[in-house]
Amino acid sequence: MPLLQITPARLKSNSAPRLASLALVATVLPLFFPMTGCLSLFVSKRKLLVPVAPSVVQNASADELVARLNDQWAKFQSLTATVDLQASHLKTKEGVATDYPSIRAYLLLRKPNALRILGKAPLVQTQLFDLGSDGTRFTMVIPPKNIAYEGHNASKGTSPNWYENLRPDPFFNAMVVRGLDKDNLYSVTSENITEEDASNKRLLLRPEYELSIVRRKTADSQELFPVRIVRFHREDLLPYEQDFYDDKGQLATQVIYGPYQNFEGTNYPSKITLKRPQDEYQLIMTVERVASNPTLTDDQFQVKVPSGSTIQPLQ
Repeated sequence: MPLLQITPARLKSNSAPRLASLALVATVLPLFFPMTGCLSLFVSKRKLLVPVAPSVVQNASADELVARLNDQWAKFQSLTATVDLQASHLKTKEGVATDYPSIRAYLLLRKPNALRILGKAPLVQTQLFDLGSDGTRFTMVIPPKNIAYEGHNASKGTSPNWYENLRPDPFFNAMVVRGLDKDNLYSVTSENITEEDASNKRLLLRPEYELSIVRRKTADSQELFPVRIVRFHREDLLPYEQDFYDDKGQLATQVIYGPYQNFEGTNYPSKITLKRPQDEYQLIMTVERVASNPTLTDDQFQVKVPSGSTIQPLQ
């Protein structure tokens, strides 16, 4: 005898509540099929990779994470670094990337915004570019082209030549994780990220904190603008990524930090990847040497323009 036998006559005489009951039975009944053995031939089990969690997972509140950033920023005064710099021009809309050979670069940073970067060819040590800024204005000299660029740090590059859109501030913000400004608001969320370890055929569990930093549009506004997001690994509570946003709420700069390493007493990332999606370039800096808080003078951030160079203002 069928489990349910519904004839047109019965449907016609039954009320709406009976139709609802029949629908409920038709929905629930298939759930019991595996218990009765009707579908046992079609049921199978498979093993899933269990993510491997880190041996140590630390806890911190939003206030504690902010205090860590502020404390590190307060202790920072200056920094020098030697890196291998590899640049790429990324035309994402066209799906084309142009990778340039790695060069040797020497960086000087001094609080709050002074920066100097000198790039040289790796073997012959020929000077390729020299970028210096006092924190407000910058000068970039490219000796092989006998050209020098000058402009304001805050100006946004609009040149079709990606290297003419290089600005000091993204470099500085990539090399040092700043503390928060007084008008910044913040919140923190926690998340578990799963990564594939293809070499060992396993999954790794990466617990992280995401510190979101925003500001009010005006002093009494309820509208908030994103400033940046700092992501921390919970194994050591060290920043491994920073995302910076412009005044339109668009991603302007993304910085990814590789494994931290001890450089003569300074715990610092061994690799820094700087991405500027709107300017279509990426810089990967493999860190070789770092010195924390050396004495740096004003003249070390001044770039001399060689005689005969064409000076081009940048907007």
